[in-house]
Amino acid sequence: MNKNIVTATDQNFHKEVLQSELPVLVDFWAPWCGPCRMVAPVVEQLADEYAGKFKIAKLNTDENQATASTYGIMSIPTLGIFLNGKLVDGVVGAVPKNVLAGKLDEFVLKAKITAN
Repeated sequence: MNKNIVTATDQNFHKEVLQSELPVLVDFWAPWCGPCRMVAPVVEQLADEYAGKFKIAKLNTDENQATASTYGIMSIPTLGIFLNGKLVDGVVGAVPKNVLAGKLDEFVLKAKITAN
């Protein structure tokens, strides 16, 4: 897996996502999900492009059902954006890279504003 992507689990979600100083994009996915496989290369590209500005995490919903349930993940892929420990935005389904990049840009700006 890409060095800029963290594997999130039920056990480390609090530390890796909720306590992150950077905004976090969490890709809620499963190995059998076709649209998840379609969006995976986009997530990998964004992990490289936003390194240092955004943390990217992938959470396998089959293996980590408690966290998926906590956030009401009903469809995958769901790409959730967490800022300051809270789920603040996201998209459901495989969306084009420019849609995700636009959302990330919006939250990079918000993170900078709240840090100052």
